[in-house]
Amino acid sequence: MIRAIEPVKGIDAMLQRRKKTKLQPQLTSGPGAMSMALGIHTSHTCLSLGKGIITIHDEGINVEDIIATTRIGIDYAKEDALLPYRFYIAGNKFISKP
Repeated sequence: MIRAIEPVKGIDAMLQRRKKTKLQPQLTSGPGAMSMALGIHTSHTCLSLGKGIITIHDEGINVEDIIATTRIGIDYAKEDALLPYRFYIAGNKFISKP
């Protein structure tokens, strides 16, 4: 699950969808806010991420300083909740908060 993104393109459309006037981390931090900003709806469920309406592209950005930590809000997963399956770029202000 992608929980947050740092907007670099389409910011005006994201602001409009979220009814915001200023680019702040809350615009796309958290799965609900991020989905709303990107215009993703439940009608997009099960779509391929390689073709069609929703696509992911490699922009050739070199990412360094990736932090691995435990996931948020999955206490029900018991010992698996402690696995380091949450990743983010160190110092990025657009990560979702616990």
